[in-house]
Amino acid sequence: MLNRFMLIVVFVPLAIILIALAVANRELVAFTLDPFNPGNPKLTLTLPLFIFLFLALAIGMIVGSLATWVKQGRYRKLARQRGVEAENLRQAVGRAPSAPQGSAQGSAQGSALPKPTS
Repeated sequence: MLNRFMLIVVFVPLAIILIALAVANRELVAFTLDPFNPGNPKLTLTLPLFIFLFLALAIGMIVGSLATWVKQGRYRKLARQRGVEAENLRQAVGRAPSAPQGSAQGSAQGSALPKPTS
């Protein structure tokens, strides 16, 4: 249900906007990597503007995702440590000497039931 909502409300309008942006920016644009010699053909790309816009968007998403992943590293480390600790505690409880089943059940019932009055 939430996936369909996200698809309809967010992604469909976003796709329409991106398609309109691509159609409106079909002109060829020169992108040069040499600021001191802009006419250098070896370091100049000539592509439609929308390709540069989409590349910038994709690079921004990748850099933002990596920054978020790095920032949340301490929480992942803490979760791993607590998982190991929980597993160690489970193993410790499993190795603990257990009382005979009848006596453990009787003592649990004895404490839970009221004392008889005669």
